[in-house]
Amino acid sequence: MAIDARVSQKAAAMTLIAVAGVSLTSIPATAHGSTARQPAAAGAGVQAVAAPGAPRLPGGLSALSWMVADADTGSVLAAKNAHRKLPPASTLKTLFAVTVLPKFPSGSVRRVSSADLKGIGAGSSVVGVREGRRYTVADLWRGVFLRSGNDAVHVLAAMNGGWRTTAQEMQETARKLGARDTTVKSPDGYDAPGQVSSAYDLTVFARAGLANDDFARYCATSRAAFPGPGGTSMIENTNRILVGSHGLSRYPGIIGVKNGYTSKAGNTLIAAARRNGRTLLVTVLNPQSNVSNAVYKEAGSLLDWGFDTAGKAQPVGTLHAVRTPDDGGAPLRPVAADITGAAAHGGQPRRSTLVLGAGGAGVAALGLGALLGRWRQARGRRRQRAA
Repeated sequence: MAIDARVSQKAAAMTLIAVAGVSLTSIPATAHGSTARQPAAAGAGVQAVAAPGAPRLPGGLSALSWMVADADTGSVLAAKNAHRKLPPASTLKTLFAVTVLPKFPSGSVRRVSSADLKGIGAGSSVVGVREGRRYTVADLWRGVFLRSGNDAVHVLAAMNGGWRTTAQEMQETARKLGARDTTVKSPDGYDAPGQVSSAYDLTVFARAGLANDDFARYCATSRAAFPGPGGTSMIENTNRILVGSHGLSRYPGIIGVKNGYTSKAGNTLIAAARRNGRTLLVTVLNPQSNVSNAVYKEAGSLLDWGFDTAGKAQPVGTLHAVRTPDDGGAPLRPVAADITGAAAHGGQPRRSTLVLGAGGAGVAALGLGALLGRWRQARGRRRQRAA
């Protein structure tokens, strides 16, 4: 018999974030310090500090908005129109996952009803979820992350209390994370009047997501089995620089996160990669060039630039840091995922190593992943007591 997972009162990570509080330092209008900003040739709205010895920003960047950030420290290394409100397409599924993924055990099973699949937008990307079939929650999340399946999103949203409820919870999550540019109308990212986000907010969502081991594993998976009419079949991630497809090579060190496309949003991408102990996040929204695979090429060039600036670039802003005053100053080992090899192809994840918390002087910084880990431990203790 199918087991419908229960909806918890609150997504655990978001609850803890709300309790801990979020500090926001927005990207300034100008870069401060003794060094000069990147020359105007870099493009209108571009913020980057041309420190001595630092490489110049790559040429050929046509995206309406983009950002390069260090996921470990939260430092924003460079950006263009970081808070410009634009349609996000399926990159908004990162916020959907941050909001909903912690609520349901991966092994729970859902028998899909016709109501679950009601309202899927015309022309939506789908993974092939069928009415009357049973799917584990893990199946559905693989459908979301690999195939950007709006059908899988609809089923998970139905489990979560419905489409409108899920959109409202996503909006609440965005606000708790300090993401003020985002308005959620359609949880799957499908074009809807008034639905917008920004390169800044999407980077925040991806950084928060990577603090969850399941999120990190799903977004790094290139290929996986998915239930079909005649048994399981293999599905492949639509993120071309993760898989290495459509004339592109797999980006060295890539660990996710999410790509998207709609006619209104154009091509959108959040990419994360890890090299030599550094993890960078790049978000690129709607390249205007007619170059094939432009969103991936521009993201790759920005990742290259970010890794080349190690120890040279001066931040122009920061992502949000989750802080808590009652940790006694003890250092914490944050949680995320550094996934390579078998784990990137659907295998078991290794313990995570990505540092996500950033703290000020005299204030203990608590990584988002550590918050999630503590919640999972508490939930396990409650289950043991209940048993």
